[in-house]
Amino acid sequence: MSKTVIVVLDGFGVGAMPDAGALRPGDATADTLGHLLGHWRTAHGRDLRLPALAGLGLGLVHPDPALAVPTGLPVTVGRAALGYPGADTYAGHQTMMGADFSTVTVALLADHLDTVAGALRAAGHDAEPLKDLPVLLVDGAALVHDNLEADPGINWNVSGRLDDLPFERILSIAETVRSVAPVARVIAVGGHADAPLPAYVRRGDGGTVGLDTPASGFYRNGGLEVQHLGAPLDHTRQLPDLAARAGIPVTLVGKAADILACDAAVRRPAVPTADVLAHTLDAVRADGDALVVANVQETDLAGHQQDADRYGSVLERADQGLGELIALLDTPGDRLIVTGDHGNDPTIGHAFHTREYVPVLMHRPGTATEHLPDAASLADLGATAAEGLGLAPAGLANGTALLTTCH
Repeated sequence: MSKTVIVVLDGFGVGAMPDAGALRPGDATADTLGHLLGHWRTAHGRDLRLPALAGLGLGLVHPDPALAVPTGLPVTVGRAALGYPGADTYAGHQTMMGADFSTVTVALLADHLDTVAGALRAAGHDAEPLKDLPVLLVDGAALVHDNLEADPGINWNVSGRLDDLPFERILSIAETVRSVAPVARVIAVGGHADAPLPAYVRRGDGGTVGLDTPASGFYRNGGLEVQHLGAPLDHTRQLPDLAARAGIPVTLVGKAADILACDAAVRRPAVPTADVLAHTLDAVRADGDALVVANVQETDLAGHQQDADRYGSVLERADQGLGELIALLDTPGDRLIVTGDHGNDPTIGHAFHTREYVPVLMHRPGTATEHLPDAASLADLGATAAEGLGLAPAGLANGTALLTTCH
């Protein structure tokens, strides 16, 4: 019996990738972990307390006095490039589970306006540009627009007031947009706004134009309905489905439960870090083989808030949980993989994700310490986990196992 646990510290980067400054030149200096450690040393007069992460070899990936080089645990350490365009939680998790995002692009709606409008008209909708802006007004009520809350060109939204049309209509419009959209996600959003939605359309970063959703009142007025439509993927060639078909119980925890597909999985959605850790530990304590994929979301939320104090506190709490996991995973064949899905530097000066390498930290009882070359993609982590579970990595759509042996 063996258990493989993947813990994704959402927004946990260890330094800018070479193309990080292409969208925002300042992002070339992004370093979520480094800036966080420096902030705590300056603001609190002490280092962050991260004994579990240090023991897993984080200091070998990102040297710092707070991260002593491990001397006890056998660890396998490295870092990974993202392997998908931009810096996005959905794309990051799908890639990590073995999806091939090579056909997904970063694109503004303005560059595809005619194609989207044509698809909507062919589906029986009225679709016209809003004034002279690259935003479509559909059936006089819904807006198709760039998402202003993510990196430019990552996602498009279809937004409507539930006073004007039911969410099923908004979702139907979004499904038509999804059929021709090259971006990772099309998000259907319905809510109650303080005024007609065109009043809240504004220009954003990187040439985007869209609805200022927070200003509209959608988030504060209650009744919000949201559905994410991801790029078409063959979920049967992703790690959770591959494991489930092999008879391995699968548990998805936190945000992973919301964004990963696997009909056979046990889902434990949660946002508070304490709940995510509790669900993860419960799944590991169960008898038998297991694949557990957990997402600690509050690190990412702190990055969006540009709150390095909150980020550090969440990370310390997550570290405690990792220490408990390490103690439970003590059988040869067990595997703990700790990583991130992108960066979210809480000191960078904006609320977007940062395009950074992420750590690859593995605990494998009964093995020797091993240093890994940089992985080309997060998909390599999914392939590595598959191999550890005795599954053929070739069953995934993407990824190459990082280790030469399973155990």
